[in-house]
Amino acid sequence: MAKKKGFPEQKIIDNIKALAIDTIDNASSGHPGIVLGAAPILYTLYAKHLKIHPGDPNWLNRDRFVMSAGHGSALIYSILLMAGYNITIEDLKNFRRLGSKTPGHPEYGLTPGIDFTTGPLGQGLAGAVGIAMAERFLATKYNAKKKNILDTDKVLFDYYTYVLCSDGDLMEGVSYEAASLAGTFNLNRLIVLYDANNISLDGKIEKVFTENISSRFTALGWHTETVKDGENIKEIDRAISNAKKRNKPTLIQIKTTIGSGSQKAGTNQVHGTPLSREDIQNLKNSWEIRDVPFAVSKEAVDEFRKMIMDRNGKKYETWSNFIGAYVETQTAEIQAEIKLLLKGNVPIDINLPSLMWQFPPDLKEPMRDTNAKIMNVIADNIFNFIGGNADVASSTKVNLLKWPDYHFDHYDGRNIAFGVREHAMGAILNGLAVSGCKPFGATFLTFADYLKPAIRIAALMNIPVTYVFTHDAINIGPDGPTHQPVEQLAMLRSTPNLDVYRPADAKEIVGTWDMILKSNRPSAVVISRNEVPLLAKTDMNGVAKGAYIVRNEQTKLSGIIIATGSEVNTAITIANELFIKGIDLRVVSMPCMEHYLRQPIDYQNALLPTGYKTIVIETGSSFGWHRFVYNEKYLMTIDRFGKSGTIDQVLSDCGFDNQTLTNKIEQLFR
Repeated sequence: MAKKKGFPEQKIIDNIKALAIDTIDNASSGHPGIVLGAAPILYTLYAKHLKIHPGDPNWLNRDRFVMSAGHGSALIYSILLMAGYNITIEDLKNFRRLGSKTPGHPEYGLTPGIDFTTGPLGQGLAGAVGIAMAERFLATKYNAKKKNILDTDKVLFDYYTYVLCSDGDLMEGVSYEAASLAGTFNLNRLIVLYDANNISLDGKIEKVFTENISSRFTALGWHTETVKDGENIKEIDRAISNAKKRNKPTLIQIKTTIGSGSQKAGTNQVHGTPLSREDIQNLKNSWEIRDVPFAVSKEAVDEFRKMIMDRNGKKYETWSNFIGAYVETQTAEIQAEIKLLLKGNVPIDINLPSLMWQFPPDLKEPMRDTNAKIMNVIADNIFNFIGGNADVASSTKVNLLKWPDYHFDHYDGRNIAFGVREHAMGAILNGLAVSGCKPFGATFLTFADYLKPAIRIAALMNIPVTYVFTHDAINIGPDGPTHQPVEQLAMLRSTPNLDVYRPADAKEIVGTWDMILKSNRPSAVVISRNEVPLLAKTDMNGVAKGAYIVRNEQTKLSGIIIATGSEVNTAITIANELFIKGIDLRVVSMPCMEHYLRQPIDYQNALLPTGYKTIVIETGSSFGWHRFVYNEKYLMTIDRFGKSGTIDQVLSDCGFDNQTLTNKIEQLFR
């Protein structure tokens, strides 16, 4: 009896294409070009390589896939449906509609099988570097060894991170920054599939992008492969198999035709415009698929799912059984860590204020130094607290003293030297955060602009990334206006879902970190470089309310000063001086505007009652503070760039010396 031939692979690919094209056509919106060009790439990956279990999309040791070319969302949704994830035809019909689990670009936490939010080009590839770094970190920490040799029967973490990227991804600078680090760190379980179709939205890339990508990545320390025919499944399969044998990250350049088979194949006209009805009919005729919207072959779906489960079912079962046995043999500390990782991103309540903080009443030191000490205490208590600096550790003081730098000979290191790569740092932190880490990254506040796209992605994903920004005001003086932040606080506070903290002293820094660890939201800690005294009335627990009183009125309330950071000390000094002149001011420290605005309205009204003059003192933009004041003249802020000079000279030039501020506030009450 003749052996039955397997179901034709091309038939599965054609059904993937048909589903995705119908998805785009039904929405009258989407990107058909990548669907038709890259479907063979993703079919090969999912059918032959990706270690997944569609029934458990959050399997801790699954391979990760990042659709960096996020405009190809219809393609990945169709793949996920056919692979057996909890996505239905109805979900595809709701593509790009409000409230659906199939949004315009892939969103982490919304769609099963989506490991990272993508859309802004380059962010996915750069974030995948962080995911791959996390795998090496966790593998080094938890995988069992025998005499310093990996015990291959006892592996908790050995997943690969795959990326599908486009020409546009590789034009973006963030991908270059991140790829450079990936090569430096020898992240050999990172494999990038480059859909090289030579077309971008505006036309052929030869007008703007002519470099030799393979040579570029080779120079960055990557292994490279080239597949000349993007329709050749065997060659794509071979290239991925070769990549798995390398001790470097791999870029596989796959030559494809955008919109393959359509009337506008090979042109930018098929990039972001749905196909015509005639084009769809012709394509489906060539695939021998009925021209009925969302018609899909049950045999193709069944075969695709069988291929995936034949490879992965036993792996999933073996790993699931092993982790249970592994946990039972470990110390209570390791057991708690593994259980935490299995739960995913959850808040950590170590109650920092309850620890023995011995701050002397006469403490006066740079806040960056105090913050560094507190972060080291956190690192002693939290196993997955990992991060680093954009080449400014000596200035931010952010360094975990008991741990080495993260590198290929120390993947268990918890200090990451990102180099001068702020943008990549932000994106890599996102990858670490979706992989079970509590990451942080530090640089000067003025360079927050370099991180903004990655911060926005973190806020969209609602993941626990913490940004530590030092050198927070014009009072860094001699560095000049290029390094003196003015508008950055307003930019950060305007970002939805980002908590921005500007603590006033050591106690508020402790309270800030306590709130950060209790939250899964992204956070920014804005810290002064300069010496700040320990203030008498500040409160670690007061940070939880976002704003609270640090100087009460003594007799009858004349007005209120709101201040943040080191300006809280300035405000108290001014209030004390004006009290002698008969002006009785309440001083409110507002370390986190976002937390204050979440408080019950009764608390807000009691803290900042209406009918009283309310003044804001902050060495930054007035933008965002208008909600608390009646008139522009009550804003003691800065809406211009600084200058280069001594601290005193710059403060005086900006009208921010104590005497000028005191005089201006006094005049408001005369």
